Amino acid sequence: MNLMIVEDDPALARGLQVNLELEGYQVFWADSLKKAFEINDSQSLDLVVLDLGLADGTGFDFLKHVREVGSRLPVLILSAQTDEDSVVKGLQMGANDFVRKPFGNRELLARIKTILREPQLRENQLRFGEMILLLDQRVVKFRGNDISINRREFDILTHFMQRPGVIVSRENLIAAIDKDAEIYDRTIDSHVSHLRKKLKDNGVDTIKILSVYGMGYRIEKYDKK
Repeated sequence: MNLMIVEDDPALARGLQVNLELEGYQVFWADSLKKAFEINDSQSLDLVVLDLGLADGTGFDFLKHVREVGSRLPVLILSAQTDEDSVVKGLQMGANDFVRKPFGNRELLARIKTILREPQLRENQLRFGEMILLLDQRVVKFRGNDISINRREFDILTHFMQRPGVIVSRENLIAAIDKDAEIYDRTIDSHVSHLRKKLKDNGVDTIKILSVYGMGYRIEKYDKK
C-alpha cells in the first residue's frame, strides 16, 4: 500500500518513513503543501498522514481540496495543534482520525491499520490528476463535479486511466472492454470521440486523450498554463 507523509520536520518525517517502510508500506514524503499536491496527483495513495502546520499553507488546505474533488482518500491528521477546535475542524472537514504530537509509534501504526481495514473509507476508485472514477458507482468526477457518460465511455476511460501515459491500441482496448461482442474496430473511434467531447464540454482542461498515429490512444495530464 502507498502512504504519504506530509510533514515539514525532516527528522520526524524520516523516522515515520522508516517505521512505516519496515511494516511493508511504500512511503512518499512531502515537506510542503505544494509537494503534497504533486504527489497526490501523480501517485495512487491509500492513506495520508497529514501535519497541519506547513510553510506554504496548512494541512486543512490539502484536506479541503481532496474532499471537494470527491476523493475519499483516508487522511490521518498528525499535529501539535491539540486544541479542541483544531481536532473538531479536522474531523468535520473529513479527516478519518486525529493524533496529537507527541505520539507513540505503536499507537500511530495501530490507528493507520484500523483505517486501512475499513473498506467504506477506501472506496474503489481511480485517480488521474483532477479526475476521479468511483468504480463501484460508475461515477466520473472532475474538480468535484459529476460528468455524465455512458457505459461504454466509462469502460474506455477506466481502461485509459489504469494505464496512464501508455499507448493503448484499438485491438487491446476492444479486447479489454468488449464483454458483449458489441464493439468493432470501426466504432471504437466514435466512442472515443464522444468521450473526448463530453470531457471537454464539462471543463476537463488538464487531461487529454491523444491519438497516436498508427498505434492507438494515450491519456495524458498537462499544465494548461
